[in-house]
Amino acid sequence: MISVAVPYLYYFLDLHYNLDLTLVSIAIIFPLVFTIRGAFRRREKAMEHLSRFRSGLLSISYILTLNDKLESAEKSKGVDLLETISNAFLDYLNGKNNDLKTVDQNVNSFITYIEGVREQVSNGVRQKIFGHLKDVNIGQENLVAIHTHRTPISLKAYCLVFIYIFPIIYTPTIINKIGDDSPQWLTYFIVVLSEFILISLYNIQDQMEHPFDADGLDDIKLDTFRLKR
Repeated sequence: MISVAVPYLYYFLDLHYNLDLTLVSIAIIFPLVFTIRGAFRRREKAMEHLSRFRSGLLSISYILTLNDKLESAEKSKGVDLLETISNAFLDYLNGKNNDLKTVDQNVNSFITYIEGVREQVSNGVRQKIFGHLKDVNIGQENLVAIHTHRTPISLKAYCLVFIYIFPIIYTPTIINKIGDDSPQWLTYFIVVLSEFILISLYNIQDQMEHPFDADGLDDIKLDTFRLKR
């Protein structure tokens, strides 16, 4: 709407000037590219921590199932607790469950389980389990940080404000550059196309910044990181 109304107004007022595009690049393009790169790095880091989280759970499940001293019922109980940890935490990331206390309680329940089978699990094996559990906890805490803390709101608001005022600043320059001999529809096309590109880049950044909600084409497929997939 703004992209169409502004050229009409400036043609009506016969207003045009020549503005250096460096100002537009500094005000819009640079911070927008910066936020997109930041969101992409967060997505890559999230996949790295998800892999660490799942591999830790998977290693613990192998240790339990291969332990000849544990009864079948105890093995199944331990694996079920690990699966609960996996499912509850991934549900937290995708927004189905926003209770972090439940996530912590699931880990504590598994620790209680390990203490309960102390006689069947040697100290060496328990140390291995807790070593892998440390990887699980590190992965969880990093993912919670990524999920909670995103691109600074002030920077995103700054980008959005300048995207909306871009036609107001830049349209007279377009009118000046194409000249009076060119058709007016060309100005409308350039302004609308430029605004569309900027809004599209902003939306890409916004979608990439929420990599767990399964709302974008590039979101992380969390089901592939479940213990049992």
